[in-house]
Amino acid sequence: MEEMREWKHRKSSTSSSIPIPNSSSIHSLDDGCLMHIFSFLSPIPDDFFADRYNTALVCHRWHYLACHPRLWLRVDRSVKDSSEPGVFPTIEMAVSHARPGDTILIAAGGIHLASNIQIKKPLCLIGAGELPDETTLFCSRGSDSALEFMSNCKVANLTVKAELGCCLLHRSGRLTIDGCILQCESNPLDYLSCPIVSTAAAGPEILTSSAKSHGDSVSVSRTRIEGGAKAVLTSGSLELQRVRVIYARTSIFFWFDVDRK
Repeated sequence: MEEMREWKHRKSSTSSSIPIPNSSSIHSLDDGCLMHIFSFLSPIPDDFFADRYNTALVCHRWHYLACHPRLWLRVDRSVKDSSEPGVFPTIEMAVSHARPGDTILIAAGGIHLASNIQIKKPLCLIGAGELPDETTLFCSRGSDSALEFMSNCKVANLTVKAELGCCLLHRSGRLTIDGCILQCESNPLDYLSCPIVSTAAAGPEILTSSAKSHGDSVSVSRTRIEGGAKAVLTSGSLELQRVRVIYARTSIFFWFDVDRK
């Protein structure tokens, strides 16, 4: 028994002398340092890697820093020149100057013209208003689409209107559409209009679920879709799946995926 007590005493003294790492040491960093770290995170939610969206859910301080305007590019139509860093008068200029993983905040009020803007890098486009109808992108007749996506991107809290053609054209990558309004204006040629068009080809069959989630796809949630021949037109090898609809008093909200079988 004496030997057992001595062994326990020795064990407790040894373990108490081992320094325990401070798991909350990151909170001791100042705001500037944390913001610099957050700037390297993708603004697009990701199931496998750290991203700015989920980082903002950790605590109030991280939410403030992860959503700080310094981490965004801004589009403001009232800006006449590019003297203010990170602020541009048009969406096309903001997309051109953006780095992969940047977030572009589009100012509320008025109408932003958007015609055949190609996005070939991972970006997040967000409307700055409280509601999606406060930030409107308009695609005039004669354009194929307002925005054309060829990379992993997210569009949130925006209204996109197309006079003729489609609102969003998905070529490749993973496109996430969250809390938006997509409208094709009434037109005798409605059969030529679709709010969402995907021409992506899924490619060879991938067996693993993790690899599948990184292929071409469109994910739509809490989005109003109005006008056009149909909500989604696919001319590649993806198809409409997992459709859910909620009928509100004045609107219809859609949740669905466009993915391989």
